[in-house]
Amino acid sequence: MLQTRVEVQDQTMQSIATELHDNVGQLLSLTTLTLNSVNLNDGEKARNKIDNSLALVNKSIKELRELAKLLHGEQLVENGIGHAIDQEINWLNKAGSYKLKVNNQLIDLQITSPNKDLIILRLLQEIINNIIKHAQATYIQIDSHLADHILHLRVAENGIGFNPEEPKSKKSGMGLNSIYKRIEMINGKLILNSTPGEGTSISIEVPYP
Repeated sequence: MLQTRVEVQDQTMQSIATELHDNVGQLLSLTTLTLNSVNLNDGEKARNKIDNSLALVNKSIKELRELAKLLHGEQLVENGIGHAIDQEINWLNKAGSYKLKVNNQLIDLQITSPNKDLIILRLLQEIINNIIKHAQATYIQIDSHLADHILHLRVAENGIGFNPEEPKSKKSGMGLNSIYKRIEMINGKLILNSTPGEGTSISIEVPYP
């Protein structure tokens, strides 16, 4: 379990480093270039460039907040996996891009498993990120409950779907390899159902606690 924890932390640090370099770094570089090209003698163009720079700065702040949320994952699971899932759903709801249906029965769960909780939270974040990046969905359903010492988490959406029989190498771009690896870390089971044009559902079953 200690090795699992270290691997998850290492993956998180790698994700943060990549985001800082490829995303936030690029946004701030564009901001610098834009501000350096401002000519105060041309009022209208200067105003447009400053407005564009402010938009880039605001986007950078948003990206940094998302990275901070990744770093604070352990604090999120301190109150239990149910509350951590609820936080993710609240963030997704605030985005206003999806119709959500939620049945989170883990809110009042009295038992915890901090190491597993952190990995389950990362799995949910990975699945949601994949939906945002690839699915083109408008509707997301999230269900979670505990039964017979098995934690069940299911995420379904109405996006473009794909063929689950494709080689794993083709799925790597959708982050599925990372999801499978994390599931193996906690001896969990993943059930994937998807049909092109009809959406995707991912069900996770984890021995718990």
